[in-house]
Amino acid sequence: MFELLSTPFVQIGILVSLVLAGIHAYLGFHVVSRGVIFVDLSLAQAAAFGYVVALLLGYGDHGVISYGISLLFTLVGAFLISVAKVKDDVIPHEAFIGIMYAGFAAFAILALINHPEGTDILKEITNGSILTCSMNELIVIALLYSAVGFFHYMKRDIFFLISENRAKAEADGINVKLYDFLFYTSFGIVVTSSVHIAGVLLVFSLLVIPPVLALYFAKSKGKRLFYGWMIAVIGALLGIHFSLIADLPAGPSIITALIAILIFGILIKRGKLATNA
Repeated sequence: MFELLSTPFVQIGILVSLVLAGIHAYLGFHVVSRGVIFVDLSLAQAAAFGYVVALLLGYGDHGVISYGISLLFTLVGAFLISVAKVKDDVIPHEAFIGIMYAGFAAFAILALINHPEGTDILKEITNGSILTCSMNELIVIALLYSAVGFFHYMKRDIFFLISENRAKAEADGINVKLYDFLFYTSFGIVVTSSVHIAGVLLVFSLLVIPPVLALYFAKSKGKRLFYGWMIAVIGALLGIHFSLIADLPAGPSIITALIAILIFGILIKRGKLATNA
């Protein structure tokens, strides 16, 4: 086991998982607070479909053109999500998001149904391949996510206000639709990059599970963010460890670790509540 940890591909995989955990735990806080839980899954699926399109066009090497096509579909999805909100919520926003996810998933399956490697490609975009990442990919996503993180830091007051109290943000004269588009666009850039590495399911899990458990344990914004980051990092490290000793895919292993932490955390919290009662 310790010999495996000393190998470069495992070390890069661990660093990649930590970078993913950091940005997704933060963005997940906004996703959960906004009540658009499946927006990450929908945008991840849009990115995956973009990759399928790039592949069918002959750009299946995860290069710049492939990434650009994938990002284009993600940004289209981000735009649709930012404007597809019916007045007075007659139709829940989540319904549009779910429809978009189903559509892109169906399009991907239909596009690959007759492809000789269709099954393997669908498996790749679902499960990802963290342990096959290169140092160049690690550097690129680290720089890209740092830029997105800096942008969110500069606009943190507006983004947090919209996520936590949309009505007040509108009353304060903030152009909510514009900032929604900026949020979902930056979110889409992250998701597009992550799907190429981690797959659709792990992206969704990192965005939802850590902030959900953090919300269960903490009330203040700072503590929720800290707990979310810690849960994501611990889950990523445990998942990588489990995948190495059991010779299993890293993505599903990290998801399993995150779910185990979620269940363990809920049991502890309920046990404390029962004891106090």
